[in-house]
Amino acid sequence: MKLSKFKFNLPQELIALHPANNRDEARLIVVHRDTSEIEHKVFKDILNYYNEKDVFIFNNTKVFPARLYGNKEKTGARIEVFLLRELNQELRLWDVLVDPARKIRIGNKLYFGEDDSMVAEVIDNTTSRGRTLRFLYDGSHEDFKKSLYALGETLLPKYIDRPVEGEDKARYQNIFATEEGAVVAPAAGLHFSRELMKRLEIKDCRFAFLTLHSGLGNFRKIDVEDLTKHKMDSEQMVVNAEVVRTVNEAKDAGCQICAVGTSVMRAVETAVSTDGHLKEFEGWTNKFIFPPYDFSVATSMVTNFHLPLSTLLMMTASFGGYDLIMEAYEVAIKEKYRFGVYGDAMLII
Repeated sequence: MKLSKFKFNLPQELIALHPANNRDEARLIVVHRDTSEIEHKVFKDILNYYNEKDVFIFNNTKVFPARLYGNKEKTGARIEVFLLRELNQELRLWDVLVDPARKIRIGNKLYFGEDDSMVAEVIDNTTSRGRTLRFLYDGSHEDFKKSLYALGETLLPKYIDRPVEGEDKARYQNIFATEEGAVVAPAAGLHFSRELMKRLEIKDCRFAFLTLHSGLGNFRKIDVEDLTKHKMDSEQMVVNAEVVRTVNEAKDAGCQICAVGTSVMRAVETAVSTDGHLKEFEGWTNKFIFPPYDFSVATSMVTNFHLPLSTLLMMTASFGGYDLIMEAYEVAIKEKYRFGVYGDAMLII
């Protein structure tokens, strides 16, 4: 499968810059893999496609404010820092990206906040753009994180070309997000409101929550035509015993299992055993799913409309079938569905 197969013309005005007024009232295309039928619905209609004991697998990762603006010592040059992950609590070590990277050397100090209240020292070069920072902070770890995040800003994808606004703090976060560590919000879960979750519960659908900390790699450009040569960034994930039990019971009972989002699908396919059942997993995954691919666990999938040439589109096409998904995308563009993390949704069933 070649990269160029996932190129299509997406009008700029179809990229959603703001979320729908209500989470569960985004538009929904339903794609039936068995009949190739394509339906047009509202997201809360998803309720009609599931029955008692069917399982929804969600990603409960929580987005933290990962963008910081600081100044370099002596020169005062403005530096943009993207927090990627905490490496060591005790030493206050963080893996970060810096921009412009050429201005930052090992030993440089960076100052953050209006009163330079937070100071960090560059102690290592991890990649051409990446660095390891040691934050110089004397208080407790809890106070340090509060101070650090108070200086931070939500990191919206670059295609959302506007300043971060007040609505983003709440809406760029799933309502069930509990496990801090994501730089990027798992977009498919953003459509689930408390009311919709309650209605699914009343219908006796089951919920399973795994954790995959979505990173900036989701938006990194692929620079090879041969997809077998592309390497995904690693992301940290946890699939615990409760998730395993809930999903495997549903599988053995012949119930539907819905993967809510590409991050969930990646995690599930990372943690699947040779007999097609889920197993416990704690570690890292760099699994890259593109057509053709045989899925082992999920029987359906919720996902957003993704941008051209993206790994997210490739995984969606793997699950729904390349021809059918690309046809659905043509329909979505014709019908002016909204694309991106704040856009409309697709149910593949």
